[in-house]
Amino acid sequence: MTLTRKDFPDHFIFGVATSSYQIEGAAHEGGRGPSIWDTFCREPGRILDGSNGDVACDHYHRWPADLDLIRGLGAQAYRFSIAWPRIQPDGKGAINPAGLDFYERLVDGMLERGLQPYATLYHWDLPQTLQDVGGWANRDTAYRFAEYARVVAERLGERVKSYATLNEPWCSSLLSYEIGEHAPGLRDRRLALAAAHHLMLGHGEAIAAMRDVVPSTGLGIVLNLQPAYPASDRPEDVAAARFADGYFNRWFLDPIFRAEYPADMWEAYGENVPEVQDGDLARIAQPIDFLGVNYYSRSVNGASGNVKPAESSYTHMGWEVYPQGLTDLLVRLKDDYTLPPIYITENGAAYPDRLSGQEVHDPERVRYFQQHLGAVAEAVRQGVSVDGYFAWSLMDNFEWAHGYDKRFGLVYVDYATQQRTLKDSARWYQGLLTGQPEGQLVSGDD
Repeated sequence: MTLTRKDFPDHFIFGVATSSYQIEGAAHEGGRGPSIWDTFCREPGRILDGSNGDVACDHYHRWPADLDLIRGLGAQAYRFSIAWPRIQPDGKGAINPAGLDFYERLVDGMLERGLQPYATLYHWDLPQTLQDVGGWANRDTAYRFAEYARVVAERLGERVKSYATLNEPWCSSLLSYEIGEHAPGLRDRRLALAAAHHLMLGHGEAIAAMRDVVPSTGLGIVLNLQPAYPASDRPEDVAAARFADGYFNRWFLDPIFRAEYPADMWEAYGENVPEVQDGDLARIAQPIDFLGVNYYSRSVNGASGNVKPAESSYTHMGWEVYPQGLTDLLVRLKDDYTLPPIYITENGAAYPDRLSGQEVHDPERVRYFQQHLGAVAEAVRQGVSVDGYFAWSLMDNFEWAHGYDKRFGLVYVDYATQQRTLKDSARWYQGLLTGQPEGQLVSGDD
């Protein structure tokens, strides 16, 4: 079956997504303060290729051409993130006018091109000064985040279509404070769970801080969710999948939509559970206007560890390609929670792309997008309220601990020259969004 725009509701929004540290560069310009990722990248062995985000895709200087690219794709919206250290170099106190000016120009540039701005307030680049006093493991960071959110909302206002408070709090807590793969690179479950709670509290405080400033703008949060399947029907494998679901999904979903932490996980975490003060959960669970869902793959869980099905295909990240998991996840969310509308805020795949002349052939990524957009359409047919889809990512960029080795982009970036080249997947996405044959498609520069 050929996928077309008509397979989605008329109001459905198609866009692309990026994040500040991964593309902006200009790490020491415009009054920006250092972030935890600037620090992390300079610690030997943290980044696989030894690189950093000092230049990245130089989007800070090249944003007009990049917005032209997005417009040329036929996208209706651009999901971007705002770098807290550009707004408040110390994470609190003094505001940096140049930082606000940059994002105001960026938002106005989107509106001039007919693009809807979807802003994310926190995509992991915490000001280093806040990490110096504990980072997200320090409860005070939640309140500093709310102050920052209000500053941004007061400046950018309702020109922004939607504000997401956090991107993937699982990553900025458990992956960063327990597993140690992301900044600040700690390995302490107690600190990780404290960070997770304070991230959730910061989300709630930020929603409250922004609600009266931008009453007509959608406010929500973005979670990375990973459906967990047992490797077999043996009780120990079922139990392993249940724990994985709690670890990745329910620990964040339940506070937001049920004002509670899952009892089985609270018991499993024992003495490591966070301190929850009176009123915290009510603050976290206040109503939101949308839930952003980032989906890349599933987990298959056995008592002795995760299983990688031999019959499956895998991306360059080693992640299983499993589009059915996206349908299953969305239907499960509908069945288990009372939800606002959902946006698929990230979905995509890394492959070892090669530039050949002025072309990049990436049939695996084209297939990935076809299959996963088909999975979204199927969830909509099953009654799930999904209002939009943002492809990850607009362009190749700094892929965190993997450096520049992993390419997720629809657009190929030559990091030495900063030349952008549409991949075949970009032309396929363009064709879906515009309804034009691929041979008639143009880049944003044409």
